[in-house]
Amino acid sequence: MAGAAASAAPGGGAGGRPLIITEDPLLLDDLLRLCAAAGAEPHVHHEVPEPSGAGGPGGSTGWESAPLVLVGDDAARRVRGAPRRDGVFLVGRDLDDPLVWQRAVEIGAEEVLRLPDAESRLVDRIADVVEGAGRPALAVGVIGGSGGAGASTLACALALRAARTGERTILIDGDPLGGGMDVLLGGESAEGLRWPDFAGSRGRVGAGALEESLPELHALRVLSWDRGDRVVVPPAAMRSVVAAARRRGGVVVVDLPRRVDEAVAEVLAQLDLVLMVVPGELRSVAAAGRVAAGVRMVARDVRVVVRGRCPGGLEPEAVAALLGVPLAGEVPIEVGLPGRVAEGEPPGSQGRGALARFCDGFWQRALGSAQGVPA
Repeated sequence: MAGAAASAAPGGGAGGRPLIITEDPLLLDDLLRLCAAAGAEPHVHHEVPEPSGAGGPGGSTGWESAPLVLVGDDAARRVRGAPRRDGVFLVGRDLDDPLVWQRAVEIGAEEVLRLPDAESRLVDRIADVVEGAGRPALAVGVIGGSGGAGASTLACALALRAARTGERTILIDGDPLGGGMDVLLGGESAEGLRWPDFAGSRGRVGAGALEESLPELHALRVLSWDRGDRVVVPPAAMRSVVAAARRRGGVVVVDLPRRVDEAVAEVLAQLDLVLMVVPGELRSVAAAGRVAAGVRMVARDVRVVVRGRCPGGLEPEAVAALLGVPLAGEVPIEVGLPGRVAEGEPPGSQGRGALARFCDGFWQRALGSAQGVPA
């Protein structure tokens, strides 16, 4: 294939496919393999392609319009005269070449990528092009400060209310001992993949493939656990799956376990905000202090949601002060909610309920904020 342009994919446009410029057959084989791993079918040339009906470099069919340009080390001199643009990478295999950086500067390359060491990074960049990577999803984690705090209920309600605003929404069950978020949504028998199917994931997980593979319940996608034997999901797989969930924008809600291990830390590192649900009584606050200490070692932003008020209990502001974290709000106890959930009605379904009102107010502030997180 060296020296010839790759055939166009059916219905594909030139602007959506990477451009490879090289005459090195071994390097070309590597780049085609990496493009295939990222789900991309590139254009291949051995010099800067000329635009249709013109005699100079650049133009609508290649250099200037391609979302990504991979220039082989052998072709660097041949593209010196091409217009400067973003998204150009110089790719080669000789790690000891002292002049490689000079050639990169001459062609305006964004980065020098040496194979095989940079293969995973290159696949990521190509996949970003294929998937149209833009602003990542607003990712919110929910964790109980104490046992029975209602974190799973809040996570489910947040996801349901976000989906009802029209946001692309994925709900991730991060607690293997929690009973399953699909059960809470009444979809334990729904077709689709669960966490055990992703336990062996290595490297990048495709955002589109992930979303399409998950059960769709109440206008949102749900990644939950199955009812089989407990499967340990390695930290790398957890990281890849959450990153894929975020890649297409919208909202991602994660129900977190109270124990912060290595896999949970991988999730926390990708969250914009963690809401810690704490009942307004002293014993729960004491337990939440230990949970908060572990979460704050990794998460960038932790806030407390006070659930209900016990007779003689603590005010929400006092709970936040004792924990040393900002107050995100209070969720009053909703009479009849446990019974409705037991009958198959997901938390947050009733728009007039206290839980739904809290979630709607939260998303109004969060999604309306320039930073994506409510002040």
